[in-house]
Amino acid sequence: MPPLFLYGTLLDPAVLERMAGEPGLARRLRPARLPGWARVGLRGTPYPTLLPDPGVVTEGALLRCGPGALARLAAYEGASYRLVPVRAETPRGPRRARAWVAPRWRASGQAWP
Repeated sequence: MPPLFLYGTLLDPAVLERMAGEPGLARRLRPARLPGWARVGLRGTPYPTLLPDPGVVTEGALLRCGPGALARLAAYEGASYRLVPVRAETPRGPRRARAWVAPRWRASGQAWP
């Protein structure tokens, strides 16, 4: 199963480990970039989502986790997001991955801090 591309609140090790229920999970984060996607706000929330945008690159990290942690992270992400296939760039080359993305109509279009 491809790794997750994380780009928002789950990049914070404390948030990641608390939501996944796995102490030490943040040690598995590997730097990655997602070309062709912009990190923008999710309308009405303090959270981000991704929008396709040629010429933009979103910084983030790849994470491999087990099914238990994945289920807990999916619950944290909630029904607003779905996992979509993406192609991330890493220091070792391109990698298939999955990222949580909300429907386009939910995106604010404003850059997320």
